[in-house]
Amino acid sequence: MESKLIALDQQLFVFLNNLGSTPYDGFWLFLTKQTHWIPFFLVLLVVIYKKIGGKQTLYLLLVVALMITCTDQFTNLVKNNVQRLRPCNTPNLLGLIRVVKASDTFSFFSGHAANSMAAASFLYFSFRTQISWFKWLFLWPLVFAYSRIYLGLHFPLDILAGFAFGSCSGFAFYKWYVWSKNKFSF
Repeated sequence: MESKLIALDQQLFVFLNNLGSTPYDGFWLFLTKQTHWIPFFLVLLVVIYKKIGGKQTLYLLLVVALMITCTDQFTNLVKNNVQRLRPCNTPNLLGLIRVVKASDTFSFFSGHAANSMAAASFLYFSFRTQISWFKWLFLWPLVFAYSRIYLGLHFPLDILAGFAFGSCSGFAFYKWYVWSKNKFSF
């Protein structure tokens, strides 16, 4: 069963990866860099600051930083224990896929997917009743994670597992944030 799932994952990856074309490579390379999303994060920060004020925004940023650190470290722990090769390093896929960016680290599961979904989930749960358009935040992890398939760095199951873990992490930190905010009067 596991080998059949891996085979399907690889087939889906080959299909999705080959949808790309050279004229768009620069666009997807741009989107995959976390630092290029800073203007988006600054807009979110301004919106949040206007909604909850300075002290609560600082506390929220502290919780988000802790959440991203924990999510990222757990992702690396899993990657180093599972040791799944990235598509760009999988011998039976070479020649069948477009490798736009290479990496020699492991693939399962995607840290980009986990961290972006954790942040989107946390912010959505934190502000869903106050900022109606925050439901659209989930487009960010989708685009961000697809860039990893496009570039040849992650299989679809890497992305889905990252989304699942990131959603759980985001929700858990949201619950902790609400509890701690009430407990310590932030």
